[in-house]
Amino acid sequence: MTSPTYMTQTRSKNAVPEQVDVAIVGAGIGGLTCGAYLAGAGYRVACFDGHYVAGGCATQFERGPAGARYAFDVGLHYVGDCGGQGTIPTLLRGLHKDLAWNELDPDGFDTLIFPDLEFRIPANRELYRERLVALFPEDRKGIDRYMRFLLDVQEVTLGMERSEGKLTASGWLRILLHHRSLIRNHTRTLAEVLDSCTQDERLRAVLAGQHGDYALPPSRASAMLHAGLCNHYLRGAYYPRGGGQMIANEVALAIEESGGSIHLRRAIRQILMVRGRAAGVVAEDAAGSRHEVRAKAVVSNADLKSTVLGLLGPEHRPRKWVTRVTGMEMPYGIFLTCLGIEGGLGTDARNANYWAFDSHDTESLYQHCGSVKDFQPHGIYVTSATLKDPDTSGHAPKGVHNVQVMTFAPGDSEYWGITPADLEDGSYRRDVFYNREKDRIEQNLIDRMDTLFPGSAARVVYRESATPLSQSRFTRSTGGTGYGIAATVDQFLSKRPGYRSPVESLYLCGASTRAGHGVAGAMTSGYLAARVIAKDLGRAVPDAYG
Repeated sequence: MTSPTYMTQTRSKNAVPEQVDVAIVGAGIGGLTCGAYLAGAGYRVACFDGHYVAGGCATQFERGPAGARYAFDVGLHYVGDCGGQGTIPTLLRGLHKDLAWNELDPDGFDTLIFPDLEFRIPANRELYRERLVALFPEDRKGIDRYMRFLLDVQEVTLGMERSEGKLTASGWLRILLHHRSLIRNHTRTLAEVLDSCTQDERLRAVLAGQHGDYALPPSRASAMLHAGLCNHYLRGAYYPRGGGQMIANEVALAIEESGGSIHLRRAIRQILMVRGRAAGVVAEDAAGSRHEVRAKAVVSNADLKSTVLGLLGPEHRPRKWVTRVTGMEMPYGIFLTCLGIEGGLGTDARNANYWAFDSHDTESLYQHCGSVKDFQPHGIYVTSATLKDPDTSGHAPKGVHNVQVMTFAPGDSEYWGITPADLEDGSYRRDVFYNREKDRIEQNLIDRMDTLFPGSAARVVYRESATPLSQSRFTRSTGGTGYGIAATVDQFLSKRPGYRSPVESLYLCGASTRAGHGVAGAMTSGYLAARVIAKDLGRAVPDAYG
């Protein structure tokens, strides 16, 4: 395994150029993909990030002494659709890159565990339906209605990847002729679609079981988003061989191999404006020195609210855009506990993810996220890099397994009793209340893991947790989420930001844009943003889809 920081020193010391064709704010996977495609088309690109590793949520962090290191994934725990024609492999091939993949257990890559039932989600659409019908035979018609909806969404959204994430006229015609379920369902929440399929609380819980992948309850989540996510993984669930940072490493190298540059520990503090258009950025290094970089175009892969309400000066913010962005809803944050466990989770643990919930009432799980003071987890997600990638050394010391346990949690700093200033300078980490709550939730997650895998807690030899505030600190995300703006009905499809912003020469990519969140969504957004920018600047990028 390559160390996550293997390029930190070089990229932190890269000389900052005075002028480029395109300046990219944020080296998350969306910004890197955008930069790689633009650099491959001959544009001079510079990508800036305040962090010490390129890749945003698609990175890892190391702990432990030399020879006994852990490498924990920040946000890439599994990705879908990585077969030969899958989204991520296709986008990598467009950059002349390729990766090896380990497939999670195709008979049940996600295992849903409730008090009275266990359900394995297979990477096979027909088998998935068969299992649902076998468990809930009285709801066969509703299950078929749900499966038809998933298939309709798949056939329509695959075509949107080539059209800047928008439905074309031919796409609407296909809906009218062949996918009429989308006419009534594209503006529905997941709860409303489930209402049309079943009233069985147990079946509803199973169908919505992967809601943690977007951190919203069914009453708030777009049914289209949920269907797209299910389809993504029904085409196979995978983990990159070598660790969760491999995708970011390859895309970052593609930028540099094409003459572009990446500048780490260089936070962007301002987007320069000249005569009403974005004309560059101001980058600040760790010592506080600022460097002005002029550009023909600026791309923000940063948090959407931070971009509009922070990086743009007040006099340059279109009023309607400010109103819209200010009111945008964020999903819940994620609490992540990283563990080293001697011998792992036990002999029964499979190369799969485990989702365990206290009840079938998915809505109630989120109702407990109101504040940290009375917050109690009511479900967890468990995954192991050691099980997903057993032939790669470096995930954990020999004989120890790398295990991560997650739950959703309040994301705003005020819920944790922390001021924005404390979050900005990192002093919140010494706050007594914050640390007490962090320890309490961490222990809760370990106890829950031990219930699933008896004896595992006694074998824990390393433990460390990251709260939603950790996410905000390192990625500057609003609300401590890596999912971008919430995928609600009012913030999905055409209601999500496109790639051209209302400010001339300022473009957007990343989890909050039309392609959606997740690694595949962010990479697609970077590719589509690159196409738009190249078109505006007069030179096309390679067509990844041939």
